[in-house]
Amino acid sequence: MQTKAEQAFQILKERIMDGTYGPGHRLVIDQLVRTYQISSVPWRESLRRLEAEGWVEMVPNVGALVRTFDTDAWQKGLSLLARIGGYATALSAPRLTEEDLETARSLNRQMGEALAAFDPARFGRLNREFHELLASRAGDDRLVGMVHNEWARLEVIRKSAFWYAPGRAEASLAEHDDLIRLIESAADAEAIETAARQHELRTVEAVTRHEAGLHRDPV
Repeated sequence: MQTKAEQAFQILKERIMDGTYGPGHRLVIDQLVRTYQISSVPWRESLRRLEAEGWVEMVPNVGALVRTFDTDAWQKGLSLLARIGGYATALSAPRLTEEDLETARSLNRQMGEALAAFDPARFGRLNREFHELLASRAGDDRLVGMVHNEWARLEVIRKSAFWYAPGRAEASLAEHDDLIRLIESAADAEAIETAARQHELRTVEAVTRHEAGLHRDPV
């Protein structure tokens, strides 16, 4: 049975993730008490936990604010995910079933359809499903949870910050197919981890180059 503090934490995290409490929103404990009928102490505990996880920032003389993310935060988050996600995918690979891999192929095809339809939100959701699936059988609940939480954080950042690198989405689809083939061929763990990690880091590098070009002073 969940404690009141756990209930409060889950409520706030879900509301932040679904956009109910967007970036910069002030979380006022008295209002939360009235809205959800949970006393103030669990809310304080949940806010401390959310702050520790990077969802909320405590501002002197203001209180708890939903964190505002930018492209730099996204780049750092994806760089971290490249490391833990790559490791989780390598551990998961030998345990992935034929059905899992066929689901991964289907998700990648749907990503291609979303890209053709100029639907970046759907593309992003499907991309997350693809990578969480490939990391889901790592045999380490804590690691899988870390991967899930970091993808959730990137999902929030995606809603509050814009990033774009021409051609990167198309390239990522081909890299997904390559990663699936690598897993199917029973490649060694190091090769799979490197491929999964480099896949995410290429996105970081592409966005970084594109951002630098946008902000370069004209000659």
